[in-house]
Amino acid sequence: MKSVISFPHRFTEIAPVWIPMPDGTRLSARLWLPEGAEQNKVPTIFEYVPYRQRDAYALRDAVHHRYMAGHGYACIRVDIRGSGESDGVLRDEYLQSELEDGVEIIKWIAAQPWSSGAVGMMGMSWGGFNALQISALRPPALKAIVTVCSTDDRYADDMHYMGGCLIHGMMQWGSTFFAFNSRPPDPKDVGARWRDMWRERLDGMTLPIADWLRHQRRDDFWRHGSVCEDYDAIRIPVYAVGGWADGYTNAIPRLLQGLKTPRKGLIGPWAHLYPHIEKLHPMGFIQEILRWWDRWLKGEANGIENEPMVHAWIENSAPPAEIGVSGHWVVEPSWPAPSVAPRRFYLGRNVIGAAVPVAAELSHRPEQTVGLAGGLWNPFGHGVERPGDQRPDDERSLCFDSEPLVEPLTILGAPEVTLTLSVDRPIAMVAVRLCDVAPDGTSTRVSYGLANLTHSENHSVVTPVVRGSKRVVRVKLNDIGHRFAAGRRFRIAVSSCYWPIVWPSPEPVRLTIHAGEGSTLDLPVHPDRAEDARQPIFPPAEGAAVNDLEAIRPLLRRISTDTDADGNTAMTIRSDRYAIRRKDEGLDVEASAVETYRVRADDPLAASMEADWNIEHARGDWRIRCEAKVHLSATKEAFRLTAAVKTFDGDVPFAEKSWDETIKRDGI
Repeated sequence: MKSVISFPHRFTEIAPVWIPMPDGTRLSARLWLPEGAEQNKVPTIFEYVPYRQRDAYALRDAVHHRYMAGHGYACIRVDIRGSGESDGVLRDEYLQSELEDGVEIIKWIAAQPWSSGAVGMMGMSWGGFNALQISALRPPALKAIVTVCSTDDRYADDMHYMGGCLIHGMMQWGSTFFAFNSRPPDPKDVGARWRDMWRERLDGMTLPIADWLRHQRRDDFWRHGSVCEDYDAIRIPVYAVGGWADGYTNAIPRLLQGLKTPRKGLIGPWAHLYPHIEKLHPMGFIQEILRWWDRWLKGEANGIENEPMVHAWIENSAPPAEIGVSGHWVVEPSWPAPSVAPRRFYLGRNVIGAAVPVAAELSHRPEQTVGLAGGLWNPFGHGVERPGDQRPDDERSLCFDSEPLVEPLTILGAPEVTLTLSVDRPIAMVAVRLCDVAPDGTSTRVSYGLANLTHSENHSVVTPVVRGSKRVVRVKLNDIGHRFAAGRRFRIAVSSCYWPIVWPSPEPVRLTIHAGEGSTLDLPVHPDRAEDARQPIFPPAEGAAVNDLEAIRPLLRRISTDTDADGNTAMTIRSDRYAIRRKDEGLDVEASAVETYRVRADDPLAASMEADWNIEHARGDWRIRCEAKVHLSATKEAFRLTAAVKTFDGDVPFAEKSWDETIKRDGI
């Protein structure tokens, strides 16, 4: 990313800025304001997340907010109630009070003497969720949004559940959220009351994973904040952005199809990051969204709304470590893409073909370790977090292979697999993977999907499976853009477990697939067009130069897998989540975690997930430390969730709190 030091507009950085809420709560913000804005009012870009604008995320924020301020926009980063230096307690995601605060912030922005009255909202992950959810509340001053790596469906397509299955993102994110909530405000901003505010946070601290586990079906808890419940509530322009390696990309095609407002979609090869920060094909994302803001906040007739609705990356066949490295962009005028046509294939005895095969039954009871080659549900980068060679998982699954392709085959959209199957247990799930198989046998995961078989009607109703009875199950795989090279095979791999991405069923499940006319694969085939190779390339990634903040060390994630003499397999993830120094005030902030996912090949009840967090903030004589631990296991009937947090003021214990919850399993 190119660091830019000269901009069309000079600006001032102001912090802290205190925004009053109607109940007397003050929210902490950082404001980048172009010089002369009070004489020549400017539009405002608003980002709203709980990730601490003065320290932990200060470096990330400065790169894009300073850049946009240098192009004539007021930019404001607000910490959600109970986070950073804001008053209050943060108890869960996307609470109604949080959304109402967001509406009040927009009202406050529009009333400022430097504001033109036009506000745009942007954000990645939590911030992207908030942009969608607050836009559905229709505050008058909010004119357009950019939502990155977010979802429109908090139950079916978030990091808690996927296809009705409990996924490891609940533990991974839940432990992160839990640990982050234990941090105090900084006395440099809030003064001597920082200890009282810290104690209020710790006294009010909750264990969100417990609430998420109490809602194992789609109910009002998850419908709240899921904008797919009423797309028509959003009446302003929406730019939806993500990457094929991210856990949230499926929302982009749904938003493009469901919304009626001006809208655009951008999907690259990226993971869970802003596109200008990604190391794999970083692009001029800030320049692109400035064009969006210029159109909808300044009223400039730049024609961005008349450009193709969809800009999507098509990744080429490649070994797992290189997937997404090579490829090309395609554009489509609308979604569903008019150029995409479904092509049906049939699953036979270990084969996939265009002709209906002879009926056959294939049966398998896989080891519980299937899935260890699957990487993480939501990668934050390119490398060990992404899926590896799928052969170890393929060997322990039911697989169906095509013949080597005579010519390339390109897909864009969501593949769908229909299985006629039966199982021998009342609670079961299926994981379906689409893989790209090289002539040497290397298997690269292209996409996958999950289905909880107890959710036969919808995700609101749990019905135990009738053992041995045939049923038809449709599994929609994640959207993807991929080009299978000539000479490659495509493979469908099916299993009844997928650890650690999916929490296993209470008992080992024997899965039988009745291949033939009733088991199919539908691929969304995209034509290879000469004009696609000539698509304009995005400008190089740029961001503001940041000299007063620096990374103490590179952020790393290391994964190891070991099996002991008793057959217990542990996958351990060691992460440095942030390590930032504010050079202007000698402040260091660091956070690291160790997550461990354990299972036995023959025993799903041996499954457990554990996370240990350590967070430290230090400046001169001020030093605090937070330690957090979460552990999840299960019996056949219930989940057991324990957690503890300990905090230290210097070396002196400040406060500690613990939880021990037993929560009934509900079709999972």
